Amino acid sequence: MSRLLPLLLLIVPLVARPQQSAHVEQTPETVGPVSEEIEWTWEVRPAHVDPKLPNVLLVGDSITRNYYPDVEKKLSLAANVYLLASSTSLGDPRLSKQLAEFWSMEGVRFHVIHLSNGLHGWSYTESQYGEALPLFLTEVRSLAPDAHLIWTSSTAVRDDNATGATNARIDARNQIASTFFKKHGISIDDQHRLMLDHRDDYQDSVHFNEAGSAIQAEQAVATIQKLLTKIRVSSLPVARAPNGWQVR
Repeated sequence: MSRLLPLLLLIVPLVARPQQSAHVEQTPETVGPVSEEIEWTWEVRPAHVDPKLPNVLLVGDSITRNYYPDVEKKLSLAANVYLLASSTSLGDPRLSKQLAEFWSMEGVRFHVIHLSNGLHGWSYTESQYGEALPLFLTEVRSLAPDAHLIWTSSTAVRDDNATGATNARIDARNQIASTFFKKHGISIDDQHRLMLDHRDDYQDSVHFNEAGSAIQAEQAVATIQKLLTKIRVSSLPVARAPNGWQVR
């Protein structure tokens, strides 16, 4: 028994230590990644880029990914439309790296950026979500200092998920984000309000069917077009991509 005692003393702390709650209040600087069961990123660039057109970027999640094709199609004569969709939530330090990597890979000056982030990262509290907004905006501004920005509210879910998205939490995040971005003079695309009138267009508890995504795309295009009218590509300075190419 005396020979086993040191080994038991080493094992007990490992099995007895409680797992840290994901909802403990921490600042964005101290919180680490809290992974979901499945993590993913999805990036799309136009098949043919017209250098005479402004560049538009949609940043979001699977909701954004679903209406992106219609947005790209409707704006095909007005802009080059890119997509960066991810499961990474505000509050997760991996988001900063994903943004920086995407900009480095594409080497593109984006003139309008349509932003959405709110239907993932339910292990982060709404407080952590709100605390991450200033850093998120600072990073986007540093990557695209002269871009026109649009913030997109998160759509409601058809059915609450006790371990994930609930409409109460979505409402709280939307309020936090809306207050923050309005304070900074950033346009709002209220997709949440829009889709409350289209509850028959869900294809599952979270996502919308083809008809619903088309409705979302129509409003996204309208908000983007308002800002595109302010863009003159020829009047903007030429950017230099990491590979040395000149891009607009």
